[in-house]
Amino acid sequence: MSQPVKKYSNENEDKTKKPKNLRVQSLQAENKIDIFNIPIAWFLLFAVITLTSMYTGNLPGGMIGALLVMIVLGEVFGWVGDRLPIVKTFLGGGAIVAIFGSAYMVYSGLLPETITTTVTDFMKTGGFLDFYIAALITGSILGMNSKILLKVGLRYFIPIGGAILGAILLTGIVGSFVGFTVQEAILVMAMPIMGGGMGAGAVPMSQIYSELLGNEPSYYISMLVPALALGNVFAIVLASLLDRLGTKFPSLTGNGQLIQGFNYEKPKMTYDIKKMGAGMLAALTFFTVGALLASFIPLHAYAIMIIIVAISKIANVIPSAVVEGASQWYQFVASNWTFALLFGIGVAYTDLATVLEALTLQYILTVFAVVLGAVIGAGLLGRLVGFYPIEAAITAGLCMANMGGTGDVAVLSASKRMELMPFAQISSRLGGALILLLVGLLIPLFT
Repeated sequence: MSQPVKKYSNENEDKTKKPKNLRVQSLQAENKIDIFNIPIAWFLLFAVITLTSMYTGNLPGGMIGALLVMIVLGEVFGWVGDRLPIVKTFLGGGAIVAIFGSAYMVYSGLLPETITTTVTDFMKTGGFLDFYIAALITGSILGMNSKILLKVGLRYFIPIGGAILGAILLTGIVGSFVGFTVQEAILVMAMPIMGGGMGAGAVPMSQIYSELLGNEPSYYISMLVPALALGNVFAIVLASLLDRLGTKFPSLTGNGQLIQGFNYEKPKMTYDIKKMGAGMLAALTFFTVGALLASFIPLHAYAIMIIIVAISKIANVIPSAVVEGASQWYQFVASNWTFALLFGIGVAYTDLATVLEALTLQYILTVFAVVLGAVIGAGLLGRLVGFYPIEAAITAGLCMANMGGTGDVAVLSASKRMELMPFAQISSRLGGALILLLVGLLIPLFT
């Protein structure tokens, strides 16, 4: 009599084989290295072509050459920074390495002067920074839930006020303790750091100081710039630490959402290249409207742009295809060009020599007090009005204490919360304007 076939033994064998195959595939996937979503061998080929063109003087000029260098070197620095143990955990990861790696290349002469000029022109006169921020502001606001936009409203200025108050108090205390006068600590360090960057903060602030205290504006610029540069470094580092704090204490963060107690399902999106084109057009148009109105309204173009986009979203006047396209375009730009932009920020906006000159212990401690005070003040008052403390500390605190638009990108990149760009820009632009107002009131008190 023949023995029955034991089917279960084959089934058991199949069950053991399948997980093994899956494990092999998983290990292969883990061992596969990509940079910029490209297999590393191909990326290295692109990098070799780029570097050869750079150092032989044959790199194309204008947008092509600048963007090629920024993407290739920015992605290399970002990839390395996101994998260095201490840097990725405590110092901002790829964001800070991309900025200061490129700044070091300029400082040490590793980046040819012609490339430095090409990248700087592309960032500044070429408007790449504005192009990037316009995409983020338009896409993130139009893609936002309009109920949340209404709920935030004017309450957002409460954590901004908390950031300013916290920065002034802690700077005054720490500055006095390490040997500065209260006047020096607040006017020379706290105010420029909280003032919205160079163009909107330190430059007009130097004019105010010159008019009220005497001396040339250049005298005050040389005092304000080191504080601004060092404060930007601390803002990026603390952004990374706040992101890490959120993983340890989930109740403190909305993981990119600013408001507490308001959960909603994000609509599923089907990506459409044509819609993305419409979204890009919307971003460019909104930025142009902001620039047009800024020619006769005393507000920064970004601030006006935020207001107009927010009103358009709340009024629901933008076609749904454009709304979806703007959101998709923003995600494309943020996903593909962030490290490139950070590399450009390091080249065009970060003077490493200025940062190094400021590295005395008392100066470092006082500047750190400014940024820490902004974080504490914004987080505490933000929580009082229903915001998540970490998101409030990042947007109303750190985005007040960085170098304006460039600092906003670096801080939000380090904290992995790019969707908060509209609130970051409110802090940098409108908050910076409040600081200039405050400076005019404080100087007579100190003198």
